[in-house]
Amino acid sequence: MNGKEFQWNSKFLQQEMSLRVYGNEGKMILAFPTENGRYYDLENFGIIGVAQEYIEDGKLQIAAIDSCDSENWLNHAIHPEERAQRYDNYVRYVISEVIPFLRKEQSVEPDETLGLMGISLGGYHALNLFFRFPDIFNLVLSLSGKLRLEQYIGDYMDETVYYNAPMHYLKNLTDEKYLDKYRESQIIICAGQGKWEEEMAQDAMELQMLLRKKKVRSWLDIWGYDVDHDWKWWRNQCEYFLEQLFPLHEPDGA
Repeated sequence: MNGKEFQWNSKFLQQEMSLRVYGNEGKMILAFPTENGRYYDLENFGIIGVAQEYIEDGKLQIAAIDSCDSENWLNHAIHPEERAQRYDNYVRYVISEVIPFLRKEQSVEPDETLGLMGISLGGYHALNLFFRFPDIFNLVLSLSGKLRLEQYIGDYMDETVYYNAPMHYLKNLTDEKYLDKYRESQIIICAGQGKWEEEMAQDAMELQMLLRKKKVRSWLDIWGYDVDHDWKWWRNQCEYFLEQLFPLHEPDGA
């Protein structure tokens, strides 16, 4: 499927960044690739193909975004403090550059809420942005999300790490303005139980329990023991959830 590709030099990241947009109308979804992935992976591995019918039907648009994982959380050559600062700059890039660009280029209304989708570490990006900016996003789909930063930076903690670690800041969140926004949104957390999925499934269940304590409803969907940390299953999951979120056909009798 043909998408429109854009590049510009990010003032927050001080480098050229790329993204590819599919569709012209419908719900705008920002989509993040897997750990250290590129924006074109979502097309190359079939996610855009799965979504094509929904895009062509005007149900949704997808903006496939580049990661900078190798420069922040995965950059073991620098101290965790600097990694956190670099990641926060990535968040600023998405919020202050990508979204205004999409609102202008794709004619997304100023007050129109967007959606997020991410796979593996991309699932972490999607959830973190959703919880931090519920005025902007009202839908998040995390597939096999890696939700704990400890696997990258150990026990290091500072303010920037804390406010980018949902499993930490959500525990202490009491602001009803945020919680009410979450309650009005769609939160979907999915993981398998096959190869390389154990940690992701555990994180998904813990996140749902944490949200439940805040009286925030989420849809936790744990797939079977044959469901591995692999594109084959992410395509299947994406196809399933898109049908639930953006049904192409009205139910019988509607």
